[in-house]
Amino acid sequence: MLPTDPRWAALRQATPARVGLPRAGVALATTQQLAFQAAHALARDAVHDRLDAPALVTALAAHGLTALSLRSAAADRPTYLARPDLGRRLDAASRREIETLPRGHDLVLVLADGLSARAVASHALPLIDAALPSLRDWRIGPALVVEQARVAIGDEIGGVLEAALVAVLIGERPGLSSPDSLGVYLTWAPGSGRSDAERNCISNIRPAGLGYAEAAARLIYLLSEARRRRLTGVALKDASRRLPSE
Repeated sequence: MLPTDPRWAALRQATPARVGLPRAGVALATTQQLAFQAAHALARDAVHDRLDAPALVTALAAHGLTALSLRSAAADRPTYLARPDLGRRLDAASRREIETLPRGHDLVLVLADGLSARAVASHALPLIDAALPSLRDWRIGPALVVEQARVAIGDEIGGVLEAALVAVLIGERPGLSSPDSLGVYLTWAPGSGRSDAERNCISNIRPAGLGYAEAAARLIYLLSEARRRRLTGVALKDASRRLPSE
């Protein structure tokens, strides 16, 4: 089919992917080329945006959660991007701060900027609001907002706070159609040495992707099963919604 064929219209309605784009000779049409460049710029901006941690801490407190702002060992954004290892652990001051907090929680929430601060700023609170009513019988620890952070920083935090589970809400790597995608990574018995195979991930949480209600339902299912079975990772499958058979 040519890009102008009307049969492309139905497919375009079903996906934000760039399919059946109009051409000018062998090149993309000017409007599509400009749209691609704009999307690329949004993705680059998302990586470099800074999280307004104080505002997020204030918003979390208004939602009834004890909240605290922390930092990773990456001193700035260029260092964070060049040294992923530093984003996986707290700086000395933040480590000392959490060592003074109460311990022994069922669940600790970590809100990390990751590679898209706007994802956390936009979607973390709506997801938490959707999930909290189903977690009334859980002992939930403080909500910790961490700047310049990677997923594995939850291992250190959860280990220090002796949490049964840690949930890291983090901005995912931006795509050309999703500069604000939020991911949630769950780890049972967090601590040093945990691997990615020992985590569960819920990805692409945003209104144009996985909606808050469905993401919260999957999160509650995985949290409940993790606590019941005392594990996360490849051994724990998301059976919260089964697809119809072929």
